[in-house]
Amino acid sequence: MTESDKLWVDIDWRVPEADRPVDDAFVERVLRAAADRLGVAGEVSVSFVDDHEIHRLNRDYRGVDRPTDVLSFALEEGEDGPLPDDAPPVWGDIVVSVPTAVRQAQEYGHSVMRETGFLLVHGFLHLLGYDHDTPEGEREMFDLQEAVLQDLGLTREEGRGDARRS
Repeated sequence: MTESDKLWVDIDWRVPEADRPVDDAFVERVLRAAADRLGVAGEVSVSFVDDHEIHRLNRDYRGVDRPTDVLSFALEEGEDGPLPDDAPPVWGDIVVSVPTAVRQAQEYGHSVMRETGFLLVHGFLHLLGYDHDTPEGEREMFDLQEAVLQDLGLTREEGRGDARRS
């Protein structure tokens, strides 16, 4: 059994079924691949929302008055009380804007699956404490993201794309 077999993923779709670019199995596969690469277990929650909702969350929690592509809300272990010693960590929440993911996939010239996978891994790494606020942190985080995406066969298709997602 790998560590990722111990990753529990709760998925909340807040967009119509017709607008969903991926299915639950894809979301779980991406996050478990990231967890397996990093050797971590635990729980993570993922919500797929529209631009209006992610704009509100970005404004209310980060003070940034515009929509964004992905937000991560890390939880402190034991925040709701003591956890049993053998309890896996609750990493937190990832929120992905579906319309933004679709637009960015078109802009960067790759599939919506690749973009959604990128945003899931990016959000998950933030939950684990990775950040891209320094050149070294950015390099480490983006190298990990690319490795996970490559493991999953989510390569960028030929066409336009930016360096962070290539």
